[in-house]
Amino acid sequence: MHNTIFSSLFFAFLVGSSAMVGAAPAVTPPVPATVVVPVFSNEQVGNVNLNTADVETLKRDLSGVGAAKAMAIVNYRDNHGPFASVDELLQVNGIGKSLLEKNRNKLSVH
Repeated sequence: MHNTIFSSLFFAFLVGSSAMVGAAPAVTPPVPATVVVPVFSNEQVGNVNLNTADVETLKRDLSGVGAAKAMAIVNYRDNHGPFASVDELLQVNGIGKSLLEKNRNKLSVH
């Protein structure tokens, strides 16, 4: 008889304990914030790479550059090899200092 009562109490204790554990709120560990580290170099890093951009990209992404100037940039690159610096863009026929400065922050040669 004592065994039956003891077993019943023990079972009730286990059921009650597991219900309490199941009712505990879930704790989610904090997620670390993403840190963006800027890249510094001699060239301003932009989203238009003069060495890989096609005519459509140049026309679309650069201010004051239409089909003729975009084609001139691509032709210059094809004839002279990759641009060594953004400033070399001044060697392209039809590209002046003001146009270069207007777009400098968008350009790269990486």
